[in-house]
Amino acid sequence: MTSSFAEQDGSLPTISPNSDTKESTTIGRRKRGRPKKRVSPPVVSGTVTKRDENSYNDVVIGDCVTKETSGPNDVEQSSIAGRRKTAGRLRKQAADITNDVNLCSAIPPASLNPVAAEYDASGNTGMENDCVMREGSDGHCGKAVGRPRKQVVQIDQIDALSAGAAMDVECDGAEGKNDHMKVKDTLRLFNKHYLHFVQEEERRSKEVEATLSKVSKAAKGKSKGKNKKVVGNSSEVSKPSKSKKSKAEDGNEEILKRASKRPDLKAIRKMNEDQTVLNHQKRIGSVPGIDVGQQFFSRAEMVVLGLHGHWLNGIDYMGQSYSKLEMYKHLTFPIAVCIVLSGMYEDDTDNADEVVYTGQGGNDLLGSKHQICDQKMTRGNLALKNNADTGVPVRVVRGHESANSYCGKVYTYDGLYKVIKWWGEKGVSGFTVFKYKLRRLDGQPNLTTKQVHFARAQAPKSISELRGLVSEDISEGQENYPIPATNEVDDPPFAPKGFVYSKSMRSAKGLKIPPNANGCTCVGDCVDISKCACARLNGFDFPYVRKDGGRLVEAKDVVIECGPNCSCKCSCVNRISQLGLQYRLEVYRTPKKGWAVRSWDTIPSGAPVCEYIGVLERSEEVDTVSENSYIFDIDCDQTMKGLDGRERRLGALASLMDNDDKPSDVPEFCINAGSVGNVARFINHSCEPNLFVQCVLSTHHKTKMARVVLFAADTIPPLQELTYDYGYRLDSVEGSDGKVKTLECYCGATGCRKRLY
Repeated sequence: MTSSFAEQDGSLPTISPNSDTKESTTIGRRKRGRPKKRVSPPVVSGTVTKRDENSYNDVVIGDCVTKETSGPNDVEQSSIAGRRKTAGRLRKQAADITNDVNLCSAIPPASLNPVAAEYDASGNTGMENDCVMREGSDGHCGKAVGRPRKQVVQIDQIDALSAGAAMDVECDGAEGKNDHMKVKDTLRLFNKHYLHFVQEEERRSKEVEATLSKVSKAAKGKSKGKNKKVVGNSSEVSKPSKSKKSKAEDGNEEILKRASKRPDLKAIRKMNEDQTVLNHQKRIGSVPGIDVGQQFFSRAEMVVLGLHGHWLNGIDYMGQSYSKLEMYKHLTFPIAVCIVLSGMYEDDTDNADEVVYTGQGGNDLLGSKHQICDQKMTRGNLALKNNADTGVPVRVVRGHESANSYCGKVYTYDGLYKVIKWWGEKGVSGFTVFKYKLRRLDGQPNLTTKQVHFARAQAPKSISELRGLVSEDISEGQENYPIPATNEVDDPPFAPKGFVYSKSMRSAKGLKIPPNANGCTCVGDCVDISKCACARLNGFDFPYVRKDGGRLVEAKDVVIECGPNCSCKCSCVNRISQLGLQYRLEVYRTPKKGWAVRSWDTIPSGAPVCEYIGVLERSEEVDTVSENSYIFDIDCDQTMKGLDGRERRLGALASLMDNDDKPSDVPEFCINAGSVGNVARFINHSCEPNLFVQCVLSTHHKTKMARVVLFAADTIPPLQELTYDYGYRLDSVEGSDGKVKTLECYCGATGCRKRLY
């Protein structure tokens, strides 16, 4: 496995798994008596050991070989640990929770606390358009607010207000986690729910399509019978007349076309019901764990984090009910806490540090987006006016078009702005609109939205544009996309070396590979979970959804894919990890961590990134003299049995577990990528990774020899380093002298443990 190493005393760096430096220090082997606590993580055992090319055999572990290369997928999970739901936490959240989302009255008002109920009454959960969506309404919601007293909030009071709001929303289950990890875990939970609802919708659509097909065939049969007419002693078919569709056809087509509740909104509702949203009450100022420049791939993500409280409205504000709280008694409500600049209003002006923002309401949401009636000084418009009067800043989020987001946009948090003035005027379309001039507060990190666009522009369109290019394709044409290598660190620069690139697994000489398992009898794609044998092995469901080129709904003990004996097509949804690289990857040199890997494309959560390829060997036969930092223990069996404190995932069927063998603390087989491997051997460790390890079975069902595939744990933007947790336990590695070895970690994560082992 790859590691993070530091340079010492200006000399050559200590040997890194991604380093080609010949001089090295001894890493040593881990203690075999007690393995590390992990979920199928890799194991480090030393430097690359040269192997004789004849000492292993070629084995095709992937089942379907396809030469079709699909382009970068659109964006859009991995399973995260469930939160500990203590009785005290539930009582506290029942008293504090504020439900900021209106999902067509899906959540009954009785489930909301008084703060939330009055907040909903203030109108901050409705549509932005008074004319289209609330036709016939006077546009005024909540209590009328008289002329406010001008009480200006000083900037140094903002943090105190924000901290006070945060005191009541700490979750017992999140103890010990930093704010960034709370944000990351909440987004992972959202993505898991989102993909479950995507899977539910895919299943519903398949059922309706099947029903429509049957109805259509029946209707055609009746039509042929009606069109026959008798002429003498013979019959002939007359020209069919254009008849109206049957009620059954119309009804079923309506079901198919009916807009289901969006998966993202259903995920919000689920998290509200489970009380797993991160910030229940609205807060003034910044949100802990969310940094300037952080990106979100839907408004729903911002809702579950409490950054912006509504999935549609551009202005998120605190309603009249917040005036009852002691910490807010000096403020005039409603008060805006966040706005989204998304280009919906034709009168918006955005000059980065200064913004002229158009108020809400009066625009044609369902059509041209232009103003079709006057705006009114209520709801969010009144809230922003009060911000100008009191000096309370608002969070600003900018939305920009992106093909890599399932909602078509990417949202970037750009920090706090102060509303310096407001006015009303006739807009471009001739209707009255309210304008608000906002200015960015000093002392914040540099504005990032432009930098984000710049970074995207710098994601190369071709390999020839790369600086420091040392190899155009380390795979030498084996992968769907070339994998370039760049080195701007070393002088002179050099390319990765000391190994043979292989797209498929190989086995050590004399190692017996299990025979191919029996397959399903599905024709075409696997669709019917009640009939597919592979679906039954996955707990009577398919582990993947087809969205965005294929995504794993949630991490499992083991995923069983369709194999060579299955009658379904190679494009079957249950063969996702066998399709090869679906994203453009680059290997690049770092100052402290050796080689690293990043993607040029956005990778959606749950998408397979690459398989860990090498030589399949017995763990006991691995060379114990030479050092090798690319050993990956296959501990699928130990994870399924929960040995040595390993974290259990979504369970597998008992029939897959090797019950005939005695449980062992040490995995029997490992993957050695020292002399033979693929791009996965260059992926570094992180204490807060964006990838996770998943054991996959396809050709055979021997869990001890499962394939090891790396999946995206989060939605990964372009040019972000790909990392996973190596799973080391502290003091688990000892040198040849029997002494415990330690190694500093330089992953740079906020919650870095400072030691790799």
